[in-house]
Amino acid sequence: YQRRVRGKKQFAQKLEALKKLQSIDSELDEIKKVRGALPDEVADLEDEIAGYETRIEKFNNELSELEANISDHKTQIKNSEALIKKYEEQQMNVRNNREYDAITKEIELQNLEIQISEKRIKEAYVKIDAKKEEISRTQGELDERKKDLDTKKNELEVLTQE
Repeated sequence: YQRRVRGKKQFAQKLEALKKLQSIDSELDEIKKVRGALPDEVADLEDEIAGYETRIEKFNNELSELEANISDHKTQIKNSEALIKKYEEQQMNVRNNREYDAITKEIELQNLEIQISEKRIKEAYVKIDAKKEEISRTQGELDERKKDLDTKKNELEVLTQE
């Protein structure tokens, strides 16, 4: 008889534990229903923000490259100017027309090199302006997404605290 009573008590305890478990499970389902797609939206925004940050980093690297190219072209211009000066001095000491013509061709060549470098520098500045504009636009989008993310995180936090 005692075994039956003990068995019934254990059975009642198990039923009570199962009832509590079902209640907790129902509460969790209710929380998930209230939260809805909010966790997914937060994750999506975090991914989008990471993409914007990567894009801005890439643009900044491209800016650095363009500035290095400008520096290289400026160095090329200085080298060409030095060669022109050297050739002009040599032109004063030529012995015949063939030497004079050869030096003149070298001077013309260096002047063309200078023009090409100046053109490349102008092109690089145009690209830099475009990149800076793109960075600014992307930064604006990034800032907006960060605000959205903060809002969604706060909503999610409020919901999970309830």
